[in-house]
Amino acid sequence: MGASRIGRERRTIEGVIDIDPASSVPPFEQMRAGVVAAVSTGELAAGHRLPTVRRLAEDLGVAPGTVARAYRELEASGIIETRGRNGTYVSFSDDPAREQAQRAAAVFAEHMRALRIDTADALSLAAAALRA
Repeated sequence: MGASRIGRERRTIEGVIDIDPASSVPPFEQMRAGVVAAVSTGELAAGHRLPTVRRLAEDLGVAPGTVARAYRELEASGIIETRGRNGTYVSFSDDPAREQAQRAAAVFAEHMRALRIDTADALSLAAAALRA
């Protein structure tokens, strides 16, 4: 965790979203920018399920309305999609082939986590399968 500022600590979630309460940038914008950056760098892959509004608000120590606003803006830009009661996810691309590949990768990652295979081993297995 970062240094304490004005009596409050900076808070992060999943090492991806960093909210600095001392910043002049509003928390919803910090959150929105953090998600966009994480999607751009691949830290949040297509199909990644995001926490509920209430859960994320609690984890970050912000009001649920702050998270809801960031989610609305991210959804309007096509970065995330809400699937009703099924949750909120990082969106897939507009390229159908890439979208299928991203979905397959998300399923693969889910299976590897369920099997408790670490990231390095999972990537080795995938690379070997692609070379075969």
